[in-house]
Amino acid sequence: MAEFFSGLDWHVILILIGSVGLVLAFEFVNGFHDTANAVATVIFTKSMKPGMAVFLSGIFNFLGVALGGLAVAYAIVNLLPMELLATANSTKGLIMIFSLLVAALIWNLGTWYFGIPASSSHTLIGSILGVGLANALIEHGSLVEGVNWAKAYDVFFSLLFSPLIGAGVAGLFLLLLLKWKPKSNIHKTPHIRHNIEKKKRPPFWPRFCLVCSAMGMSFAHGQNDGQKGIGLVMLVLFSIVPAQFVVNMKSDVYDIQQTKIAAELIITSYDKNKDVMEKLFPRPEKVEQTLFSCEPSEMVAHAQKLVGLLDGITSYDQLTTDQRWSVRNEVLCLGNVTKKLEKAEDLSDADRKTYKSISKNLTKTTQYAPIWVIFAVALALGCGTMIGWRRVVETVGGKIGKKEMTYAQGMSAQITAGVSIASASYLGLPVSTTHILSSAVAGTMVANKSGLQGSTVRSILMAWVLTLPVSIILSFTLYYIGNLLFIS
Repeated sequence: MAEFFSGLDWHVILILIGSVGLVLAFEFVNGFHDTANAVATVIFTKSMKPGMAVFLSGIFNFLGVALGGLAVAYAIVNLLPMELLATANSTKGLIMIFSLLVAALIWNLGTWYFGIPASSSHTLIGSILGVGLANALIEHGSLVEGVNWAKAYDVFFSLLFSPLIGAGVAGLFLLLLLKWKPKSNIHKTPHIRHNIEKKKRPPFWPRFCLVCSAMGMSFAHGQNDGQKGIGLVMLVLFSIVPAQFVVNMKSDVYDIQQTKIAAELIITSYDKNKDVMEKLFPRPEKVEQTLFSCEPSEMVAHAQKLVGLLDGITSYDQLTTDQRWSVRNEVLCLGNVTKKLEKAEDLSDADRKTYKSISKNLTKTTQYAPIWVIFAVALALGCGTMIGWRRVVETVGGKIGKKEMTYAQGMSAQITAGVSIASASYLGLPVSTTHILSSAVAGTMVANKSGLQGSTVRSILMAWVLTLPVSIILSFTLYYIGNLLFIS
């Protein structure tokens, strides 16, 4: 880890430390919010003591990040337009990083202070969109080209519908428990169990399920939200010290040649489906001249350039820093094109599968993260998880419904949330852990006819509605002002 500091100017080292520190601070604050989500029901039902629940949640968050893969990490990074990603190693790239991170931190800290279960995912995605929109306005005078809208659509879809699915599934789960065991102790509240029946602990099986689901949700949260921090750290690293991080310098000859073969397959596949390709990607009448232009109709030229860069290469040490940047940009461009071709209905099923395989092989040496990055993010999230939990636990556990939560409701909400978040992580979809659990709790309250507390639900809905636009405005403003001060 320390070797990349050698040869760097002191001011570059300070910027690097400050940038990575901002990302880790974001993940630390993320832990404030989302510990509460993972342990709210297990604490509220007195299935575990708060200290032990929060400690174990931190451990499982750590493990979730460390073992969770990188699909969500790069789904977040790729929300940024190609133009910004291609110029990330510039002053503009540094302004981009600081703008989106500071905006995300401001909103996260504010909502945590007031005990509102706001979404760190919404906040970060809004900040990324704000930077992209501001850059488009500065460069093109238009907001249309500021975001990777295809990727943004997938993210919006998962963020919008995951809470609705969570509420419906959790409510259905509770109804099944009510039908299966209508007179069971699992339908009692902690108040009845402890104060009226004078039992020290919850019933065994509900307690077991609540504890296991709380740890499972913590692990799933680490898989999903922790990956976002990994993606941001990698964005910082290949922006500030590209020579060491813009591609995986530890890639072996096999992985490098797999990338080259993938590019060669793109050329072959284009020739095979030339008529379809020209229909899908017609040549524009006018191509804007930018530092790096990713025009899908020029996919063969991009593939040929990548093949030329990697011809005879057995190690990335053989390439200059600029050549490594070129490899990354060509891979990113071709990856965006192949993602579109995976879903092109004009192509055969076999061809779509081929493009899916090509896409995977293309990114072998660019979508990666060093082990120290994974563990640093995991540690920040885990430590953040161990403090600051009380404000949001009180909201999620006791203020959503008009009646106290039963053990069955806690089980239904938490199991649903954990499975939903883990499934989203597997599919590479960033979701809001906060809103999935909050909506799942609300779903069980409706199913149990417990009613909902209007003021709390309004606060949660308000945070859900405002998080994206506020974080977009914050990062848009910071990026725009930063460009005026340091570039114009």
